[in-house]
Amino acid sequence: MRDELDVDVCPGYPVSWQANALNTLMWSTVKPISGLFLRSDLSVVAASRLVGLAGKVPLRLPPHVSLVQDRVGACAGEWVRAGHGLDESKVMLYLHGGGYFVCSPATHRPITWRMSVAARRPVLALDYRQGPVHTPAESLQDAVAAYECLLERGYDPADILVAGDSAGGHLTLATLLALRDRQAPLPAAAVCLSPWTDLSDTPRRSNRLSDPLLPAGRIEWLARRWTAGLDARDPLVSPVFGDYAGLPPLMVVTGSTEVLRDEGRRVAERARAAGVPVTYEEWRRMPHVFPILADVVPEARRAFQHIARFLAAAQRYAAPDVPAPAAPRASAGEVLSGEVLSGDRTAEAGSAAA
Repeated sequence: MRDELDVDVCPGYPVSWQANALNTLMWSTVKPISGLFLRSDLSVVAASRLVGLAGKVPLRLPPHVSLVQDRVGACAGEWVRAGHGLDESKVMLYLHGGGYFVCSPATHRPITWRMSVAARRPVLALDYRQGPVHTPAESLQDAVAAYECLLERGYDPADILVAGDSAGGHLTLATLLALRDRQAPLPAAAVCLSPWTDLSDTPRRSNRLSDPLLPAGRIEWLARRWTAGLDARDPLVSPVFGDYAGLPPLMVVTGSTEVLRDEGRRVAERARAAGVPVTYEEWRRMPHVFPILADVVPEARRAFQHIARFLAAAQRYAAPDVPAPAAPRASAGEVLSGEVLSGDRTAEAGSAAA
């Protein structure tokens, strides 16, 4: 069963025309604009407010998706339920990305509702505190408190998953390390999409030009801002330097051309060296956090099939004597309306060394 989890995968799907078009569009517009924005505290505030307004624009969701607002400790949260036959005794805690200063559970619904289908359980998307008013340390406090709140509500740790993207992937890893160091019961598995794991001064040489979305210099500027006065090599600040011994199975998903790719790969290698089963997937020419583009990019939809298979394997690994449900398949209505699990079986993933 460990062999199902401890793998490096380069999915062999052909790069779609939708992905090519979006890569070109982002490289010529979003990347230069973001390069201009992240240069001062005022620009961080402006970007935070701008994205906050954009997040208020309602996104069209399939009819089988429901949203319920909640309080989780001191933070707001959003319960996302999608698909049919969800196990209400289980939960996924989702930590959205956004560099610790933009985005929210609302902006990440294209991910969270599909995660609910893939995991066959409700997803709690946490609206944790962010900059520029708050620090990543406070975000970590909120994530740990939310996990502890789930335990207090009666969820078994074996029935909890944690997932996040970009800065939320950073927060996912830091949360696991913090819980382990407190000797708290750990969740069953974790998924990190394009995690930002190194806030130190380690130079980013790979994919500086080929990344269609993120300018490396602005990431480095933002890292310096968030780590001012801190030890940037503290594992809770830069999880890439963490000791992963004792952590649950981990899945890391990256794009081959993104500037954060090597950080995700280094986490996978470090965790595997500590005895953690790790599924590392590197998707050809996919941009940063490409699963959020699942409404328009076929590869992004297929990524949730891979996540579903990982989560089913993680469940079998945690409880080998208890039959785990097969990786979920969407109903015909779900395939037509949103497409989490596309049903496309024509292209199989090819294994390769990372």
